[in-house]
Amino acid sequence: MFELPEFINLARQMNETLRGKKIQAGQLGNTPHKFVWYNCSHEEFARLTKGRTVGRASARGKWLFIPLEPDYLLLLGECGGKVLYHARGVSLPKKYHLYLTFEDGSFLTATTVMWGAMELYEQGYEQNRQYIKDMRTTPVEPGFTYEYFQSLLHAHEEGAKWSLKALLTQDQMIPGLGNAIAQDILFRSRLDPRHAVQELTPTQSRLLYAAIMDTVKEVIACGGRYDEFDLFNRRGKYARLMDRHALERPCPACGGVIKKIQYLGGACYICSKCQQ
Repeated sequence: MFELPEFINLARQMNETLRGKKIQAGQLGNTPHKFVWYNCSHEEFARLTKGRTVGRASARGKWLFIPLEPDYLLLLGECGGKVLYHARGVSLPKKYHLYLTFEDGSFLTATTVMWGAMELYEQGYEQNRQYIKDMRTTPVEPGFTYEYFQSLLHAHEEGAKWSLKALLTQDQMIPGLGNAIAQDILFRSRLDPRHAVQELTPTQSRLLYAAIMDTVKEVIACGGRYDEFDLFNRRGKYARLMDRHALERPCPACGGVIKKIQYLGGACYICSKCQQ
């Protein structure tokens, strides 16, 4: 699944490659998928995209915003799979969930695995969509300061205990992060995913904040994670520290054994010594 770094890189590549291209034709998927969310019919999508020009793309959280000028915006989000640019003369993939062909003969396809949204809005109306409306500050924005991060921690001081994995991956507390990046963030800060937010020491909260900022920046700099693909079908270069390949291997920091636990609906990989 794409997370914030992958969408940031896709937006950058689109601005370098697609910006200013005029759409000859737009189509929604030729392959039914009950977990791909569209908000218009195939006929409406074709009519509303034809003749529009790709504007400056941007990313926020797990969402990619692609202006189709004038007046419309293509929204891709909460998805995994591939968003690919194809040069003129390349064969169209047999299966796709979205297809834009440009007047110069090049084209864009998006294919989703698991689930995802591919929606078209009049510009401005996308801000009313669930997960985008009232989205909290993301780690790449200037407002994501340590003081702001502390306010997120304090937001859950009352009531039931809130774990660090929940903080990083649930309820859009920190938009753009998912289970994959959370694994390395927690390892870098030497914290267990089950650790209660309310029990963080000041030193631990500082380490966690630094790990969030450093990990996100590094994944962006590497063009995304190794198991995700960019606009040109190239793998990212960020190799995760804590994933299935690390299981039962020595910890790179202390030599302890990497183990797997199931927690909050997914696998977590942790060092048996570092992350007590």
